[in-house]
Amino acid sequence: MTPMKPARRVSARLGAIAPSATLAVDSKAKALKAAGRPVIGFGAGEPDFPTPEFIVDAAAAAVHDPKNHRYTPATGLPELKKAIAAKTLRDSGYEVDPANVVVTNGGKQAVFQAFASIVDPGDEVLLPAPYWTTYPEAISLAGGTPVEVFAGADQGYLVTVEQLEAARTDKTKALLFCSPSNPTGAVYSPEQTKAIGEWAVEHGIWVITDEIYEHLLYDDAVFTPIVRAVPELADQCIVVNGVAKTYAMTGWRVGWMIAPADVTKAASNFQSHLTSNVANVSQRAAIAALEGGLEEVHEMREAFDRRRRTMVDMLRAIDGVVCPTPKGAFYAYPSVEGLIGRTVGGVEITSSADLATVILEQAEVAVVPGEAFGPSGFLRLSYALGDDDLVEGVTRIQRLLAQ
Repeated sequence: MTPMKPARRVSARLGAIAPSATLAVDSKAKALKAAGRPVIGFGAGEPDFPTPEFIVDAAAAAVHDPKNHRYTPATGLPELKKAIAAKTLRDSGYEVDPANVVVTNGGKQAVFQAFASIVDPGDEVLLPAPYWTTYPEAISLAGGTPVEVFAGADQGYLVTVEQLEAARTDKTKALLFCSPSNPTGAVYSPEQTKAIGEWAVEHGIWVITDEIYEHLLYDDAVFTPIVRAVPELADQCIVVNGVAKTYAMTGWRVGWMIAPADVTKAASNFQSHLTSNVANVSQRAAIAALEGGLEEVHEMREAFDRRRRTMVDMLRAIDGVVCPTPKGAFYAYPSVEGLIGRTVGGVEITSSADLATVILEQAEVAVVPGEAFGPSGFLRLSYALGDDDLVEGVTRIQRLLAQ
């Protein structure tokens, strides 16, 4: 008798998911530090500041209120949805109906639900690269096919309408748009944003716009909400945002999506089965954050700006490294293509993944290789860490690469 073929233990759908490279690097760095190694980590994408005290105070008060000990509407507290609508008008310049807001467990859930709401098997999603490591996984889980559209350092990591049009097919359903960008810190100008939005309208393409870094801008960069730039896009656009980066609230897990009514209904039904409501204490904290001032945010941004300039100057001093100036978020994304083929620390470098491994093992500095965000040949370094650690970490990289 022919033996039966063993049943698959893990579904093909989940078995195909790659782990988050950024979280993996951060975890490895923390494990090495716990083992006594003096590792400096540039991997994590989170502010190193504590959540502002007025937000923490609001959460502390919420803990003692019994109404927060029970289930609440799956799409979010009505008070928070109203605060998100008011914040959108304040910061983005256009009105949204609170009924079109779905509060999610962090921005990641909003990203996944956005793709799950509009993408069917066989649909293609244009994905400007370098991209945040979660986007392609979320697209694939929704049954779609990510189509990378790459813009290198020579373009400032900004794709053009011409590139998008060249990648468009009759299967193209959506475009992911992220400005300011993770991982590059690139920011599209108002003119570029408008051109991309008008192109999407012309071809009936959905836009999922990730705006979570909207308040972290430097030099002459401005945040341009694509719906404000192209109002007629509103009926085919999903806005993803959250409190994590702006208010140093990565651990509180509060994000949201804003979408047309039919998409909001689909996402709401999905979330009602998936997670129900976001933790009420976190939602109360988010209300305080959105209704409070931005003074602490501006202070954090000033620190990020100082660190940004220091990091870029130090990276540019390394032979073989090209580092465009990031205009937003808190990442530098240097090209290390000039180092490929060299020998560093006795190891021949064939990719940015090789280089990141050598930097971690020999300089005890954790960076994320470009392979996590698209093509090889790049590194991502977060400057959301203390000034002294930043200088020491990049100095170690300089010494290693000078050998």
